[in-house]
Amino acid sequence: MGKHLVLIGGGHAHMVTLAKLHTFIEKGHRVTVIGPSDHHYYSGMGPGMLGKTYTPADIRFRTRHVVEKQGGTFICDKATKIIAAEKQVVLASGEKVGYDIISFNAGSYVPRLDLAEDAQDVYSVKPIERLMEAQARILALAARKKITIGILGGGPSSAEVAGNIWQLTQNAQGHRPAIKIFAGKRFMSRFPGKVSAKIKRILTQRGVAINTDGYVQSVQSGAVTLASGATHNLDFIFLAMGVKPNPIFRNSDLATGPDGGLRVNECLQSVDHPEMFGGGDCIYFEKQPLDKVGVYAVRQNPVLYHNLMAALEDTPLQPFDPGGDYLLIFNLGGDSGVLRKRWLLMDGKLAFKVKDYIDRKFMKEFQAIE
Repeated sequence: MGKHLVLIGGGHAHMVTLAKLHTFIEKGHRVTVIGPSDHHYYSGMGPGMLGKTYTPADIRFRTRHVVEKQGGTFICDKATKIIAAEKQVVLASGEKVGYDIISFNAGSYVPRLDLAEDAQDVYSVKPIERLMEAQARILALAARKKITIGILGGGPSSAEVAGNIWQLTQNAQGHRPAIKIFAGKRFMSRFPGKVSAKIKRILTQRGVAINTDGYVQSVQSGAVTLASGATHNLDFIFLAMGVKPNPIFRNSDLATGPDGGLRVNECLQSVDHPEMFGGGDCIYFEKQPLDKVGVYAVRQNPVLYHNLMAALEDTPLQPFDPGGDYLLIFNLGGDSGVLRKRWLLMDGKLAFKVKDYIDRKFMKEFQAIE
């Protein structure tokens, strides 16, 4: 008798599994995919969509269509809690879904600090689909007056958002905004000095101000206040601080890493519930904590697919090897990027073209399934 596989999220780490969903069904298993949207947006191309390099259709995958086309069930809802003892998922709607095997690619979120839920003109870099709403709002504000846009965070997201806001407003009618990055005490601190220096040079040449006077203590509509007490008035705010794993695991009293991600072993399997698996930003890989970058989710794809099938069919699991150094490319808008791979470091149009080629190829490969 077949079993029930439930996938939470249709992100990068589940792409191969979604592409081969029919193989589970052909073996007599049921598959249910639960996600907050009928589409999955590729975060690596999100800043480019904000800057109008890409359209929404360029960067999204039709999750519901792909699932239902292959005989699976898609539920548009948000998973909020797991009742592990009963093997049930609790949804925001109140519905409960049972499972035999479950896999999480539930993504991450950007902390909102003390920000009120109804704050005006404050946007997070996630969920990606809301970047279109942010784009329209920036253009509307800039059409009326000279505005100041603040981007909170000192990592890659803030750099890419800043560069693509610059591109967006360069090509639009209206006033060009002042763009300020609030980077804490150091900009791009996770990366080698030469990388951060190149990115900083490109952004500052475009007039982007990078503030390293201290961390943001509070955020409200129209202003941010630093730990020093200094307040900066802003017309529009982007939240681009470091991401945190989906809170579903802590809400469910499951074993987590220090970041709150589902703690998994080398087979991407929960350390205390063997029927649970996961990949991407929402897990904590116990053997070797991984950076929150899409390359690991992509590398986890075939292993996660194999292990979900193995768990359903009672065959041996396969360990995940994170691999060595990975290619880093930042899209800074204006057809410009910064590329790093081991000893190789370059910036300019060629770096962007490499990223554009890789990203478009990745999307076309999976959009072809549709």
